[in-house]
Amino acid sequence: MPGSAEASPGHRQGKPRSAARAAWIGSALEYYDFFIYGTAAALVFGKVFFPDGNPAAATLDALATFGVGYAARPIGAIVLGHIGDRHGRKRVLLLTVIAMGTATFLVGCLPSYHAIGLAAPILLVCLRLLQGFFAGGEQAAANSATLEHSPDSRRGFFSSFTLIGTQGGQILATAVFLPIAALSDSSLQAWGWRIAFWISALVTVVAFIIRRSLEETPVFQEEVAEGAVERLPIATLLRYHWASTLRVALAALIATASTVFSVWALSFAVDTVGLGKTPMLWTGVLANVLALGTIPLWASLSDRIGRKPVFACGSAGAAIMTFAYLWAIRSGSYPLIFITGIIMFGLAYQAANAVWPSFYGEMFPARVRLSGTALGTQVGFAISGFIPTIIAAWAGAGLGSWVGASVVTAVVCVINIVAVLTARETFRVPTAELGARPGEQALARDTAAP
Repeated sequence: MPGSAEASPGHRQGKPRSAARAAWIGSALEYYDFFIYGTAAALVFGKVFFPDGNPAAATLDALATFGVGYAARPIGAIVLGHIGDRHGRKRVLLLTVIAMGTATFLVGCLPSYHAIGLAAPILLVCLRLLQGFFAGGEQAAANSATLEHSPDSRRGFFSSFTLIGTQGGQILATAVFLPIAALSDSSLQAWGWRIAFWISALVTVVAFIIRRSLEETPVFQEEVAEGAVERLPIATLLRYHWASTLRVALAALIATASTVFSVWALSFAVDTVGLGKTPMLWTGVLANVLALGTIPLWASLSDRIGRKPVFACGSAGAAIMTFAYLWAIRSGSYPLIFITGIIMFGLAYQAANAVWPSFYGEMFPARVRLSGTALGTQVGFAISGFIPTIIAAWAGAGLGSWVGASVVTAVVCVINIVAVLTARETFRVPTAELGARPGEQALARDTAAP
């Protein structure tokens, strides 16, 4: 990764490589945690943490616990956004990685419903809420830190390493679950699924060590030196930057394509169509492997032609390919499932996914950047996290439910495309002028001048 390029006036050069590395490992842990939970919710939790008798209801309840984690994210975004904009990005980066890793490890230690009754799903929901709370500030802190360490002309590229970490976490989560899923049902439900959650402890230790060595961003250090740190960032955000926050929330609904692919489609394929767990898990692994290459390419393209066209094309492609992927699952053809799934998630969806870390952060000035990015994304992610549950309740559990799931995904993609196309293009805006309201850009230039 190149580490030098021009910086805007007054924007002291940071350490983009170190920031990208720290963002990658933390994001990998976050999404290892979240997607190992999603996989377990689709395949195991209905049988382990809920009473017997109605498998469809148990699956619906298990998917609902997946969505509960997203519900806690906006609250975490407000609290952790305040800490990050008030006390620094690094403090949030360390706090989130410790808390998420601990919560995931403890999920693997929970007794089953048959052992402690109703207390089992209650404890599961509590830990899921804890995961969601701290995840609410994780990516926003990582994105803000990387963006503020990066040169102006490479903000898209370096910020995308947060999402490369996301795909790495999904690959690790799915790869860990592959041999576990091959166990007999009795072994899988009794102890096998727990191994995947205990492994998070190792990732947590590595992530903490890497992040502890990262310096605070030059942008935040300059704010502290100038006495420009906001006392109550959320108040400033909601008063002056509410439109950008709302736009980010609507654009962030693109995460629906990911939750439908990773959670709903897996449950539909295994529980409704009767396909094997292992080939479906391999589809996710291969799509995420492709994403490791496509994310930096899409992000680099956005540094050349702009954030908006890359994001919008990715959303449109994800909507179209969701129809193809879910139809392929309904057909039961594994070759078609592999091809359409890899194109949908590994190629089309990643165009939007690669751009948002820089695009959202560039909508806000530094003094409220973490709060704005965190709150906007987590509101959108919270809605997206409940989409699998909404589809399961509305479209039912029949073979034809794939049509309803595809339509819901397409509608959501149209909404985020409109939000993106009505935003300001930011890829050529100097870092010191990002998020400035009308009339503030000249002031930013004057302040940044030597």
